[in-house]
Amino acid sequence: MEYTITWNSLPKNLDEMKALPEADLKSPEGTAALTIAALCVYPDNAEESYRMLDFLRGPRPLSNMDKQFIRDRFMDGKTYLARSYFAGATPKNNYTPDTPYVLNFKDSAAQIAEEGYKILMVRSGGADSERSITLRTKPSTGEWFLWEQMLLAGIRIPESQDPWA
Repeated sequence: MEYTITWNSLPKNLDEMKALPEADLKSPEGTAALTIAALCVYPDNAEESYRMLDFLRGPRPLSNMDKQFIRDRFMDGKTYLARSYFAGATPKNNYTPDTPYVLNFKDSAAQIAEEGYKILMVRSGGADSERSITLRTKPSTGEWFLWEQMLLAGIRIPESQDPWA
């Protein structure tokens, strides 16, 4: 199955995120989209990005190791990583997404998730293969929380930073 999430603007903080309909966390694709939005905040405000991710992780906040992992992935000016998942964002345009902002997800073809988990795939404009986001539901509330994301692996650098472009 395929899912599309569209926004006119991206949230810049936790309050703006909570104002979005997807913040009810009732759909795995909504939580996955909010995860990408939270990671987009990181280059400008790491602490706010962590707050947003903690909200999406529910009863399992980020550990210091999780924070270090995120920090390491954004080092060396890789501020474009999270933006690369939006429609229209490619190395040619320095990962500038189209507006409105559109994210497309699909169920994992190799979905071998346990009961209560869902794996969604999303394509980066700078990678040859899709990346996964694993979500976990909390049966007592019907909410879907971020369990694991594989979104911050390396991608092609923007052409503006590529000396061979």
